Formats: sequence, structure tokens, C-alpha cells
Amino acid sequence: MSDRSPGPRRRALLAAEIERLLKQSHPDPHSILGAHATPGGIVVRALRPGASEAKLLPDAGKPVAMKAIAPGLFEQTVKRNDVFPYRIEARYPDGRSAVARDAYAFLPTLGDVDLHLFGEGRHERLHEKLGAHVRTLDDTTGVSFAVWAPNARGVSVVGGFNGWDGRCHMMRRMGSSGVWELFVPGVSPGALYKFEIGSPRGARTLKTDPMARAMEAPPAQASVVWEPGWRFSDEAWMAARRAADPWRGPLSIYEVHLGSWRRGQGNQPPSYREIAAPLCDYVQQMGFTHVEFMPLQEHPLTLSWGYQVSGYFAPTARFGTPDDLRFLIDSLHRRGVGVIIDWVPAHFPKDEFALGRFDGTALYEHLDPRQGEHPDWGTYVFNYGRNEVRNFLLASALYWLEEMHVDGLRVDAVASMLYLDYSRPEGGWVPNPQGGRENLEAIAFIRELNQVVHRRNPGVLMIAEESTAWPAVSRPTHLGGLGFGFKWNMGWMHDTLAYFSKDPVHRRHHHRNLTFGMLYAWTENFVLPLSHDEVVHGKRALIHKMPGDRAAKFANLRALFGYMWAQPGKKMLFMGGELGQPDEWECERSVPWHLLEEREHAGLQRLVRDLNRLYREEPALWEADVDSAGFLWIAPDEADANVVAFVRIAPRSGRRIVCVGNFSPVIRKAYRIGLPAPGRYAEVLDTDAAIYGGSNVGNGGAVTADPVPCHGLPCSARVVLPPLAVLWFAVPQAERRTFPIA
Repeated sequence: MSDRSPGPRRRALLAAEIERLLKQSHPDPHSILGAHATPGGIVVRALRPGASEAKLLPDAGKPVAMKAIAPGLFEQTVKRNDVFPYRIEARYPDGRSAVARDAYAFLPTLGDVDLHLFGEGRHERLHEKLGAHVRTLDDTTGVSFAVWAPNARGVSVVGGFNGWDGRCHMMRRMGSSGVWELFVPGVSPGALYKFEIGSPRGARTLKTDPMARAMEAPPAQASVVWEPGWRFSDEAWMAARRAADPWRGPLSIYEVHLGSWRRGQGNQPPSYREIAAPLCDYVQQMGFTHVEFMPLQEHPLTLSWGYQVSGYFAPTARFGTPDDLRFLIDSLHRRGVGVIIDWVPAHFPKDEFALGRFDGTALYEHLDPRQGEHPDWGTYVFNYGRNEVRNFLLASALYWLEEMHVDGLRVDAVASMLYLDYSRPEGGWVPNPQGGRENLEAIAFIRELNQVVHRRNPGVLMIAEESTAWPAVSRPTHLGGLGFGFKWNMGWMHDTLAYFSKDPVHRRHHHRNLTFGMLYAWTENFVLPLSHDEVVHGKRALIHKMPGDRAAKFANLRALFGYMWAQPGKKMLFMGGELGQPDEWECERSVPWHLLEEREHAGLQRLVRDLNRLYREEPALWEADVDSAGFLWIAPDEADANVVAFVRIAPRSGRRIVCVGNFSPVIRKAYRIGLPAPGRYAEVLDTDAAIYGGSNVGNGGAVTADPVPCHGLPCSARVVLPPLAVLWFAVPQAERRTFPIA
């Protein structure tokens, strides 16, 4: 509608437009409200629902009473030809009055380039445009709101600043982009808000902002206007991150569920700030290089452990504000500890207030349940074929890595993204256009995600939780891979736990579980995970997966850790495993720290600390994790004795560590092990040592190799192998560069 149309026609058009406006279904409220040039001057219209009268208050000039042209809608024409700054004073029947700048007096805060890039799915700074952002426009401070809802009949922003009344701040649709936008003067950080969405069928639903950077603590659901206050002081860390080569460095990850790591009085979970000092102290003392937090994004159900995300940009308010989390991350960085978070782009919950059926249609998800719903988890599946959905997820990843200084993302449930028939019965899924089961749109998204992330943030960790035989998950996209930096080695985890859970008398029949992984160990860049998934839902705690009496259980678990830390692949251990937590993990119960008063538990914890220390100090244990040159079998086939032996090698320096495992309960007092050359081999680790709670059967700190060939090597030593134990020996320095590599 044009305010310059001829009189009668203009009035008729205006009446029709006002009717749409009052029904909250007008795509462009700014075309009616605000200031407009007409042949008779500048007409100003303002909607103040419930007001009995209103005044126009020009910044320069006298107040002018406005006339009501519809309930709550006021108008006044000023005899001038230039648009001028003004405020509106509204008076209400109960005597209240309110003076405010007019939200409809400001230009859009998104430009054509922003909308074009978003439509193509390529806006890498989308989190700076959509959502809620404090801005100053024309010397007026307020908040710009923007949300994607292409099928909505109308969108309003509501909050405490307007009495949660959707008539007060109706948003304008930015052309064909599907983005709705409005700048609201006077709104400040901390304000609560939601979007009131009018569906194509006329229903109106309150939705949280998909790109809110803060939210209320559950069960409350409102989004929160947030501007960062905490300033990071980790410049040195971030510079080192950009220059890092994580594939050829030590990586030992401590997986943490923040809400149950160390609960306080009354079983209360800690805040981000409360946990910072004790967690930093503990992780640093234990020698882990990184903490991996289970999802910290906002989620409605605590019992989902965070894996049903409702706020992809908002840290959960259960533990504090986004600034509080920034403080925690900054604290860890200043203590030399990296931060990884679990990130969930595979699915999202159906809660009405969140992403599901966002604008009254299947927007972020597929409509067809065979494509759009996860049968296992009762959640929706993202529609990766939509540019805007891909851009939303990409922006979330970049936000956490760049704005929150997170050092890596462990991408959850990648297998469910790759396969259209994942956990679906025959006939319960839709093939791709080529008739296959691969989700081509998800694959394209994953590759784009990893390309953009690694281009913008060299040195970060992109880790796939992927449990199938999909090839080249952790290979570059230009070589046909998915582009992840690392992949969880679920095969190693299942095989290893299966072996260690067997009574030693039966292990000879399962020896292949220890050796088979070496056939594919370098097909991917692996992380060896002992994660939370292995100590829940009846799977038993790690200590109770081990056979035998109490002493045998601890000995087996110590041997498992000693074996794991010597294997090729980065390390990951879930909290509580390092002290032998006896019960399955529960998300509302603390790690049982009191157990450290007992010798066996304290010894196990000390072992993990020493493993991390030795691991970080010894390049042979990590320099060539992703290269077969870093590993050599000595004794892979001695199943009857339950013995394995191998060497870890640092090709650049020639440093070498020999690992020998005796997984039987029998002491082997003179077991001959092949070694490369004569000399004294220092025993740098014995998991059966007394300081770890073991029987202290060992080799007195060293063994000597004689020129007696064994295991295809020119020398050997008679080694005392403690029961259910792993030993590490350092190859003599003078001989390290001469070790034969088959």
C-alpha cells in the first residue's frame, strides 16, 4: 500500500491493510506503522493495544495528540516533508502511561547479502544476524530480533518488555527469504522473549528463539537477550591451537558430565564457576590434555544427558550464564587443558516450544516420519536438504568453536546421519534418488561442515562418533573422505571389553579380540573410547565388567588401562572410571570420591595419573598414532599364555617403548621376550606395582637383553610377568634408532 495513493482508494486499501495488521497476519507492519510521507505531510501511526489515547512526541517540536483510527491504533499527520525522530506516549484507562521510541521507525538490520548467503546456506556468521542482538541505531539502543519462519502468516516478538502481547511488536518479513525482523528500542540484555508464530492454519504458538545465545533454566523456556561480558584471556592458547598438529601430538581426554562430576551439599549440581577451580586442578593433576563435556547446549530433559537439544547456541542455564561457561573454558585454557563438547546435529526433541514444526510446518525436519523421525529416540531428524537448516547447524558449530573458544566437537550419532535405514525396519525408510540407503544430503552437509570448520579454525578437533564400516570418515574431503579429524574406534572398544570381561581361563579362545584391531588401526585416525555409553543401561561399571574377586577386578582394570594407553590411538576415559567407580553412572548422582580413601581405588587413580604423565612425556606413544610406522608386533600370537608384546615407535626421534601384557592370573617368572639389541631396558611402568594396589611382582626396575634371538629379533630378555598386568620398558637410548622395523 502507498500512502501517496488517491484519497478514496488509499483509504480503502488502508482499511484492508489495517484489518490484516490487527489480525497479526500482515507480512510488513512497517508499511502501515511508523512514519510515512503523504501529499499532506508525514503521517505517523502507532499501535498501542489497550491504550485509550496517544501523543506524538517529536524530538524537536511540540507534542501532538494522535487520533484513534481503530482500537489501539493511533494516527497523526505533521505538516512537514522530512521524516523526523520521535517518541510515542500512550495512556491507558487505569492511569498508566508509557513513553517509548517507535520500533517501526528503523531500517532493517539485515541486508540483502545476509539474506542471499543464508538462502544459499553459506552464511558463516549467521549467529551475528539471526537471533537477538543488542544494537544502537540512530543513537537509540535496543535489540534487533530476527527469525526464520518462511511459512508463518505472521510473527511477533513477545517478552516482559511488551507484556507478552503479540500485537505490540509484529515483525516484518524480509522478502522471499522467510526471515522476519524487528528492532525494538529500549530492550536490554537479560530481557526474556519468545517468538509468537502464526501458522498457515491460523494457530498461534510461542516458540523459543532457535538462535538464542541464552535461555532460562528448565523447566522455564524463554529465550534471554544476552551480550558477552566475560572477556577471554587465552590468547596464547588460541594461537597455539591454530599451530597445533593434533594427529602427531598427545591427546588424552577426560569425559565429563558436568552436572554429576562433583555435586555439592544437598546433591546440588555445581555451577560453571564453582566447578572451574576443582575441575582445573583435578584434570591438570591427572595429566589429561582435554576435557570432553557431554552436551552443554540447552535441553529440556535432564535425563536425556543433554543429547536432546533445544538450544543449539545457548549453554544450558542449569549451571549458570554463558559468561559463566566462558569463565570455565578460559580457566581450563589458562591451565593448559583443552575443551571438547559433544554436539548433536543428528536429531532434536519434539517439545512444542522448540524447533519442532517451528512455523506450523515441518521446517527443520522432514514431514514424512520415515525420514523425519528417529524411532529409537522419539525425536525429529534434521532436513539436511534445506540450505537454511544446514546453515543453522554450521553456524552452531562455528559459534561454539569461535565465540565460546571450544577446541573441538565430538559429533554425536554420525551413523544415524549417514544411513537412511538406520534403526528402521524394512519399508520404514525412503531410499535416496539413486535407490540407495546413504543419506546423500547428510553426507554433503558433513563434508561442508568439516571443510568450513577446518578452514576457519585450524587445529580444532572434529571427532565422529561413528560405529559402522563407513570408509574414510577421518580422511580429507578432497580424497573422498568425510573430513573429520578423528573417529571413535568402537570396534576396538567392543573387542577389548569383550576380551577383558572373559574369565582368564577362556581368554585363549578370544585372543583375536586383542590383535584384530591392528588390521585396520590406520584406516582412520582413531580415538580409543571408554565412554559414558559403556557404563549405563545394565552394561555395568568398568570395574564390574572385569572377572574374578575384588583383587582380580582391580588388577584386570589396571591392565586394561596400561594396555589401552600403549595402543595406537588417542585416549578417552569417562569420569569415575579412573577410580574404579563400582556402580553404573547416574546423571543425578556424584562420582563417589570417598572411594579414594580405599587403597585399591586410590591406586587405580594414581595409575591413570602416571599413565597420562608417561604418555605425554614419551613421543613413541603418540607421534605416529596415525601411521603404521609407529607400531611393531613382537608377540601377537601367544594366546595360550594370554600374553601380547609390541613396540611403540617415534619415527622422527627413534624413541621406542616396549609393552608386554600378561592377561592370565599366573606369574610368569622367566618369560622370554624378543628385543632389538643387548642392553638395559628400564621398566617404566608396572600396573601390578604396590603403589597402584598390586602385588608388586616385577623386575626390580629393569631387565637386561642378551644376544639370544627370540620372536624374530636378535636379542631377548627373561622377564618376570606379574599376573594380570602390563609392563612398559624403555628401549636403551643408544639402540633406539637401530630397532628393526618390519
